[in-house]
Amino acid sequence: MSENKMSESEMRREGEKFRADFKRMREEVGKIIVGQETVVEGVLTALLCGGNVLLEGVPGLGKTELVKTLSRILDLDFKRVQFTPDLMPADIIGTNMIMTTPDGGHRVEFKRGPIFTQLLLADEINRATPKTQSALLETMQEGSVTTAGVTHHMKQPYFVMATENPLEQEGTYPLPEAQLDRFMFKIVVPFPSREELREIVSRTILRREVEVEKIFDSEKILALRDVLGKVVVADHALDYAVRLVVATHPESGSAPEIVRRFVRWGASPRASQALIMAARVRALADGRAHVARADITSFAVEVLRHRMILNYDGHAENVDVADVVAKIVESVPETAP
Repeated sequence: MSENKMSESEMRREGEKFRADFKRMREEVGKIIVGQETVVEGVLTALLCGGNVLLEGVPGLGKTELVKTLSRILDLDFKRVQFTPDLMPADIIGTNMIMTTPDGGHRVEFKRGPIFTQLLLADEINRATPKTQSALLETMQEGSVTTAGVTHHMKQPYFVMATENPLEQEGTYPLPEAQLDRFMFKIVVPFPSREELREIVSRTILRREVEVEKIFDSEKILALRDVLGKVVVADHALDYAVRLVVATHPESGSAPEIVRRFVRWGASPRASQALIMAARVRALADGRAHVARADITSFAVEVLRHRMILNYDGHAENVDVADVVAKIVESVPETAP
């Protein structure tokens, strides 16, 4: 249970304010991004939790525009890196350079790379080599970069959103499990509906310009994060999140048949943390100051799908990990037996 307790009336006021702010962010993003409600809610949830997001979708679905819109409405620095096979870690992090001083001497100066921002879009991250992909590991986990023995801390809030194209696999490199585990969510971006596609064309080709306004800043985002820490997580809710993750492991006695048959390795402890953090956002956005079962399961697919490794049979039968997660949620009881 949260150690940072407040009175019920204070928590109610904080919750109502959080709910209004969250709704306002969704509405402002919706001025630019047509449809994609689940994607927008997931990205905003991860941002407020301090997590990172991996978006999977074909080109042209508005992934870049979503991050650019967030940077405008939240007044955050934004940079985009196009990942390619020849991209090197120093191209992202930066490098030490020898500079000439006015008196003719020399000094070493660190030239910062594009990773030094607040919203970083790693576009088509799986096109770069694992060595370059791994350049983001420390930053995604700890919000810092260490080079030449010196640690540089990022300005908060810091958020990484990476994209990958599920269609073109030639010349790509699978993301290492350690890299995948540092993404709070993996969100699959669906193709827009007919009505949504019409609206997209109207806004772009027909030039129906829509302006967004800056509604928050860095301090406001950090203040909203502080409120999340006050949401009550009862012992049974915490235990339920843990049991969901345990059930992803085939050797566990609570694993359903589909897990034992098709999964080689289950989710890491970070999955339990992500489930609880996302549940807190969902609870406050729904007007409650305590976490319920539905809050924990609301983003179960996004939290677990990239943290579970299928075995040979799973790949051979083209098993969808989202279906496996659905079976896990269905099989794990709300209270421990």
